[in-house]
Amino acid sequence: MEALPARARAYVACVTVLGLLCPLSLVPSVPVSPPGGVHVSWWAVALLAALYAGCERLARSRPAAAPHPGGTFHPVLLAGAFLLPPSAAALVALPGALLLPVEQRPYLARRLWRTGRLVLAVWAASRAHLAVGGREAVADCDVPGALGTAGAAVLVFCLVLTLLDGGIPAPAPGVLPRGRRIPAPAAWWRLFLGSLAPITVHGLAGLMMALLWRSPYGPVAALLVLLPMGVSWWAFAQYHRERAAHQATIRALVQAVDIKDGYTRGHSERVGRASMMIARELGLDDERVEVLRFAGILHDVGKLGVPTRLLTKNGPLTPEERRVIELHPEYGHEMVRGISFLGEARAAVLHHHERLDGTGYPYGLAGSQIPESARVVAVADAFDAMTSTRSYSRARPVPVALEELRRCAGAHFDPRMVAALVRAIGRSGWHPAVTADEPRPATGDIRSTAVPGPAAPAAGRPGARR
Repeated sequence: MEALPARARAYVACVTVLGLLCPLSLVPSVPVSPPGGVHVSWWAVALLAALYAGCERLARSRPAAAPHPGGTFHPVLLAGAFLLPPSAAALVALPGALLLPVEQRPYLARRLWRTGRLVLAVWAASRAHLAVGGREAVADCDVPGALGTAGAAVLVFCLVLTLLDGGIPAPAPGVLPRGRRIPAPAAWWRLFLGSLAPITVHGLAGLMMALLWRSPYGPVAALLVLLPMGVSWWAFAQYHRERAAHQATIRALVQAVDIKDGYTRGHSERVGRASMMIARELGLDDERVEVLRFAGILHDVGKLGVPTRLLTKNGPLTPEERRVIELHPEYGHEMVRGISFLGEARAAVLHHHERLDGTGYPYGLAGSQIPESARVVAVADAFDAMTSTRSYSRARPVPVALEELRRCAGAHFDPRMVAALVRAIGRSGWHPAVTADEPRPATGDIRSTAVPGPAAPAAGRPGARR
């Protein structure tokens, strides 16, 4: 635990100690007796503990490779909370949490943290379930009654996890799962709501396991509940692996562009961020927001097809050289046209230099002929070009850049996209970054002007090579 700050070490130690006390029954339990008296079925504890550890181990195996560090088989833990007394239910989580490997440092802190939080959450859920009479409802296979009592246990389980995760006192980045301090009650509330839905689904599966366990069909039938859960988890894992592959593809393309055109290092990521801000302000759904982020990130990928000598040329371009530069949207579209997950982002790559008045390139589209995604990226691209400090021009202040976009709205840019960006930046602000470190003499370069027209001498420079 050496890498942890002192406060974080103390916090992890306290959670671990409390978690380890729960199975020892040193914390007073709710004075509610289940039917037939308090009796711990040790074979049930062992079976559920082995099942939880085995399933989580499988989830972390190389063929299955879960996309997240844990929580895949919470239904087993919650089934234990519904079937067993609190101290015994806590034992279900203990072996798996302690023995399963961790992949990042500090190993001991991660292992202890995982153990403490899970054991405490299961113990608290079992206590809540007992307190509201859930044991009787499960024993009698009273489905309506069991649903209500299980809901109370799920809420407690989710609340304990949220409180523990949110209480981490600012450890070093990446030290613990979700290792960040939640600064305000609103952030705690968002964390709680974000985890409530998946844990509720896990709770329903755990309740089904508990009811089948107590039914005439017995534990074997209860274990069958894990089959559809395993299938859904596998599909979820496949989705996240595919998404990770998409991100890797995009990163590789952007890195190649940044290496070739060092003038605009980081420009693509910022255009992606600004495009995402515009999309959210327009009220687009999450899937389209993500696609428009991809569009912003990849809008200049066609520069890979442009000769490096033109991208790095000192002095103005000849008409022939400018025509070559203006082919980069088409080059980019050819590069990404076979990547199906990009969707409408491909149209943005092709048309982000079109202008509303029809004077853009490569096809001179006008007005609504220009795809919406391209109109979003055009505004984001011009804005970042104007607010980025580069070797050949100084950044404009954000208000000045926004005013320039307003001036050109209706002629070059879609006024709706400009207004959306203005509103978004008004709320969250913008922090431009330097994208070229090495000084280079300013020239009359007219590559890919950001805001052409009457203001071209002033507004064109920030957009050069963008």
